[in-house]
Amino acid sequence: MDTAGVVLGQESAFPKEEYEKRQARARAGLARAGLDALVITGPENIFYLTGQQTPGYYTFQALVLPAEGDPVFVIRQLEYFNFIANTFIPDAEVYQDSEDPIGFLMKVIASKGLSGKRVAIDKRGWFLPIAVYETLQAALGTVHDGAGIVEALRAVKSPLEVEKLEKAASYVDAGMRAGLMAVKPGATDNDLVAAMMEAAIRAGSEYMGMEPLVSTGKRTGVPHGTWRRTPLTQNDPAFLEMAAVHDRYHAALMRSAWVGPVPAEAEEMMKVCQEALAAALDEVRPGVACEVPHIACQKVIDAAGYTDNFRKRLGYSVGISFAPDWGEGAILSLNTGVKTELQPGMTFHLPPALRIYGRFTVGVSETIVVTETGWRQLGTVSRDLTRVGA
Repeated sequence: MDTAGVVLGQESAFPKEEYEKRQARARAGLARAGLDALVITGPENIFYLTGQQTPGYYTFQALVLPAEGDPVFVIRQLEYFNFIANTFIPDAEVYQDSEDPIGFLMKVIASKGLSGKRVAIDKRGWFLPIAVYETLQAALGTVHDGAGIVEALRAVKSPLEVEKLEKAASYVDAGMRAGLMAVKPGATDNDLVAAMMEAAIRAGSEYMGMEPLVSTGKRTGVPHGTWRRTPLTQNDPAFLEMAAVHDRYHAALMRSAWVGPVPAEAEEMMKVCQEALAAALDEVRPGVACEVPHIACQKVIDAAGYTDNFRKRLGYSVGISFAPDWGEGAILSLNTGVKTELQPGMTFHLPPALRIYGRFTVGVSETIVVTETGWRQLGTVSRDLTRVGA
């Protein structure tokens, strides 16, 4: 196939050597698990190992990574040149829209001598159709579970990855500042989101893995509420949370605002959120279990009497994401029972929020990177409640 108009790796997020190192580490994981190959369907893991990215992952794609030998990519014809531009893999097995991609994958597996071998797939993957698993099982007899092999590598970011997150955080800062500036009587949540998205994208952001979580008035009291043409009046809260992206690496931020006098109850809850975040961050350093910052946060909230207003984890890993999420919570969370130790290079979004359901929500967050001695926040927006016309 003629690729003269597209240069191999011309849009790759990282140098070729970075992917070679990642693939070598993934192969080492396969060897430890006693596996001959891993079939990878998740767009995040595919991007991590190869650089391939496309919004067209709603059609079937799969990376077959053998324990020995070169990886092979199964991809739709329409995505082929995108694949060449984003990766340093010289070729792929390309299927047409008239072909069955799962049957095509099985032919590729057979052609690589993997029939009868120990082939694994990520059984927890969001993008693993049941039909793919059943077809693999029928052909191979046993399909092993490769969940966690690539994810374990993604949990700790390299310096090059942290640079991507720093840029994403600068885009979030631009978006959040614009959103807070747009808070005023008569402005709708749509107005806030329009300002946030425009500023973040103008600053450099690509498309996000999830839409901003922005709401106004009583709608802020519903978790994960999104904008719906609701104007702010003279005594209303505004809740703003968004992520932005650089080369698929996401940073996120949550802030709160209020038009008019802030009720004493909301003042107190915002103060508790800020104290809970600070207490959690005080515990972040290498060697500490992931549950420890969460427990510190929860203690502050419990002591203030808001246990019923905070029924969630403190935070989650951030990094590579495609829709439907901007986080890597499936890899690592800051939550009770998570004993994994923090390591330098891990990156998290910590969004403690308190809400009275159906009335209002207040919250504040930071995206951080764990350092050799503690942590470093990537954003620069003030954590204070933004007050408008008070």
